[in-house]
Amino acid sequence: MFEKILIANRGEIALRVIRACREMGIRCVAVHSTADSDAMHVRMADESVCIGPPPGTDSYLSIPAIISACEISGAQAIHPGYGFLSENARFVQILEDHGLTFIGPIAEHIRIMGDKITAKDTMKVLGVPCVPGSEGGVPTLEEAKRIGEKIGYPVIIKATAGGGGRGMKVAKNAKEMEQAFLTARAEGKAAFGNDEVYIEKYLTTPRHIEIQVFGDGKGKAVHLGERDCSLQRRHQKVFEEAPGPIITEEQRSAIGKVCADAVAKINYTGAGTIEFLYENGEFYFIEMNTRLQVEHPVTEAIFGVDLVREQIRVAAGEPMSFAQKDLQINGHAIEVRINAEKLPNFAPCPGKISAYHAPGGLGVRMDSALYNGYSIPPYYDSLIGKLIVHGRNRDEALARLSRALSELIIDGIDTTIPLFDALLAEKDIHSGEYNIHWLEHWLDQQSS
Repeated sequence: MFEKILIANRGEIALRVIRACREMGIRCVAVHSTADSDAMHVRMADESVCIGPPPGTDSYLSIPAIISACEISGAQAIHPGYGFLSENARFVQILEDHGLTFIGPIAEHIRIMGDKITAKDTMKVLGVPCVPGSEGGVPTLEEAKRIGEKIGYPVIIKATAGGGGRGMKVAKNAKEMEQAFLTARAEGKAAFGNDEVYIEKYLTTPRHIEIQVFGDGKGKAVHLGERDCSLQRRHQKVFEEAPGPIITEEQRSAIGKVCADAVAKINYTGAGTIEFLYENGEFYFIEMNTRLQVEHPVTEAIFGVDLVREQIRVAAGEPMSFAQKDLQINGHAIEVRINAEKLPNFAPCPGKISAYHAPGGLGVRMDSALYNGYSIPPYYDSLIGKLIVHGRNRDEALARLSRALSELIIDGIDTTIPLFDALLAEKDIHSGEYNIHWLEHWLDQQSS
């Protein structure tokens, strides 16, 4: 087992990894920008290394700075968290070249799944159901129009190197294709340095269902059920739950086995999430995230496992501590993402926390790096906390979420807490009758 792990991240996910390391008796090293000198993950780690100025490109995304921090601290392995360098194949390859262990999949698997076209082609071969669409990149508008006519409108044009909702445009008919195609290419070029796009059938009322998988890198893999992440704003998840409120045990078992078998065939290592659009009883692959997800706590809650601990164990060459037969769902869990944003426009709202109180009690978990007097820097993602609740069933989890939100105090800045108070008053949330477009339609109604 590793003696010392460097955490190449910040905020609540850095704290999450530190906690797992502490329980395993592993010393941990925090890295930080000058803006994060007083951050909680720096205070909680055994040691810390400053890796640069505030901009992420000069600190948390600086591969030379991360490697230097490892050499200075003597860390043997790196946990990337999520975001930043967590899905950077070049970074993983450099670590391997320097004799350092990346706590995650190998560079090849990150590279394959990082390109949407290659990922889709790979999943087809592995037997994973995919959305009808182009066979690869679409180089011209004429080809795009031909494909649109073939698979039928509406279609969605996606940047092959895209993510987070960028480089994605919908064309409802042939007339809209030109603008959507050119805009998606331009956004892909601007955001990712790659203007290649592909086209898929656009499902009108799908849900976003993702399957948590875990592999030992030696041909064994399991699935840990599904999460429903359908409540989204601009393709960004805000409310996640497990298990999905409309997925049956038979569907869960079938799609879970397909996903576990797929990652087992490629000797995948560690945690991964295979994401689907789900409509009319059918699953359609959209992408695979080769890292820990923001919403992993809901899976941990219903299965009683520590996914970060398992990542570390497998990266150190140890076998998985559970088999598929050991994984039984217990109850229902929900996570809401608390952002430092001002409603109703969701404008970033950094600033100083004048008061902070985390909720507690049975079945309540708050993952956050906030503390009284902490100043949220303006340079990074606006996520400042994740409130996770667990109950014997979905109704109990929703009631517990309402109670926990009433206890949560974050003063000094604006947050998205009022959004969740309002959502919990909606009957569709309680019935589970929503899809990936529901939240944006609801927000439009609130502002009109």
